[in-house]
Amino acid sequence: MILELKDISLRVGAETHLYPLDLKLVQGDINVLLGPTQAGKTTLMRVIAGLDRPTAGRVLVDGKDVTGVSVRDRNLAMVYQQFVNYPAMTVFDNIAAPLRLQHCPAAEVAERVNAIAAKLHIGHLLQRLPGALSGGQQQRCALARALVKRAPLVLLDEPLVNLDYKLREELRMELASLFADGNTTVVYATTEPQEALLLGGHTVVMDAGRILQTGRTLTTYERPASIRAAAIFNDPPMNILDARVEDEHTVRLASGPALKIGGAALGLAKGKPCKVGIRCHHVLLSSDHSQANRLDCTVDLSELSGSETYVHLHLGSDSLVAQLPGVHAVAIDAKVQACVSPDKLFLFDADGALLRAPKESCHGAH
Repeated sequence: MILELKDISLRVGAETHLYPLDLKLVQGDINVLLGPTQAGKTTLMRVIAGLDRPTAGRVLVDGKDVTGVSVRDRNLAMVYQQFVNYPAMTVFDNIAAPLRLQHCPAAEVAERVNAIAAKLHIGHLLQRLPGALSGGQQQRCALARALVKRAPLVLLDEPLVNLDYKLREELRMELASLFADGNTTVVYATTEPQEALLLGGHTVVMDAGRILQTGRTLTTYERPASIRAAAIFNDPPMNILDARVEDEHTVRLASGPALKIGGAALGLAKGKPCKVGIRCHHVLLSSDHSQANRLDCTVDLSELSGSETYVHLHLGSDSLVAQLPGVHAVAIDAKVQACVSPDKLFLFDADGALLRAPKESCHGAH
């Protein structure tokens, strides 16, 4: 199935939920919709599904306009973040429901239900009612009911968001393997950059009803087209510092220090305003004087998150965050030296458009 959106927009009263956009899903691959809450991800999925009709534009399936076609007449499956199962029906009957609506023979129903249940590790639960299942098992049941249809288009709207971390990790890996055969076009909405990176495929970066950038997931992560796209595709957000060009290989921060930029000559006029982007996990705390870019900072806050330490720093009027692996005891108001390699720096123009990205910046991605 080849699905395209042509000049789609959606307004409700005076509010614009989707601004005019074009999008062509990559057939047989995972298409991740990445963006914060209220970016327009769910609205876009509802338009794709036929649950909402756009104010303007067309939805094309294999070149045919299906904009006004009901969701009942579209060959797709959809799973929401709030899993829905029929409480009075067994897991087997829940999964079998769409096949029975298609009047599949009983033997085929049993074969397909057992096969998908085995893939999602709920084969031993088929005779239970949903109320007797854990949250993760109920979500697997809802996923199985959607996937058993073998629809060429599957829409997954943050399907794992309500599960605990361990269950999310397990199901994410299972979903990636389920769709690895390339027979299904998947649209997967998430707010989490790490989830987009783990799923791979292609990513559509969205914000406030607009598409900011599309492309292969790793390429989009490596080369965010703008500061806003970089902010969405980094957790914690990328450090952004105001600067001006000093010479062909150097910029000077508004707070005073100069930073060397790796790669070829910048090709920018001296004094030109710009912005430097530094991923938090590329900020190191070190007294190694061989480092090219050293910044004398003061610690504002140090916080632990699992097996990582986030150190909040300030340098004059600038603030930045260092994401350190492991547990570190860093005192508030301590004077520390933050270091960042010239080869890890992003450069944006004064309006926030990307000018330069590090090569292979995805290495060590968080």
